[in-house]
Amino acid sequence: KDVQKEREPHVYLSKEEVKEKIQSYNSSVTDKLKMTLNANGIYTGFIKVQMELCRPITVQSSQSQGRCAHSNNETAFYLPEGCVNTLHISSTNTVREVIEALLKKFFVADNPAKFALYKRCHKEDQVYTCKLSDREHPLYLRLVAGPRTEMLSFVLREHETGEVMWEAFSIPELQNFLRILDKEENEQLQILKKRYAAYRDKLEEALGGVWKPG
Repeated sequence: KDVQKEREPHVYLSKEEVKEKIQSYNSSVTDKLKMTLNANGIYTGFIKVQMELCRPITVQSSQSQGRCAHSNNETAFYLPEGCVNTLHISSTNTVREVIEALLKKFFVADNPAKFALYKRCHKEDQVYTCKLSDREHPLYLRLVAGPRTEMLSFVLREHETGEVMWEAFSIPELQNFLRILDKEENEQLQILKKRYAAYRDKLEEALGGVWKPG
């Protein structure tokens, strides 16, 4: 079960400390996604972000896949559960820039302010989840934690503000949501009808066996 944890203070590393950590990081990498230190002290590397989105996203219809509803040139659809994306970023990239890059990679037209990036880590048999501020640097967090995703992983979710702020969505987005809900409702109704029809057939078959003369 996820629990909230206070944000840890940022510890600034010297150029030599960064170099040592990158060497240690690269020696532990098993998927070839290593970090590179540039002469100016900026380093680049990869992070993996799991998409945990409960609401549909809006994309250009030509790029869409899966369960969707159309509106002009845009489509609202649900991302597959457990979808993970890999980004190549630098140590100067902020959380806000990472979110924007993820949305751009998926051709998402939604406002980046609707989303938040979380870090998830395991300590003492507990899973701690903490929302990152827009100014934090994900690659620094990856470097400090090491390459093992069970020690630290990143998750993209809808920005939690208590209840859903529907006024933040455009009219086409809301119309698409309604179409998706209508489609899901009809699908669930068909499933229920088939289930009860099968149950009714079994009951009638059983009754026929009981009252059959013999």
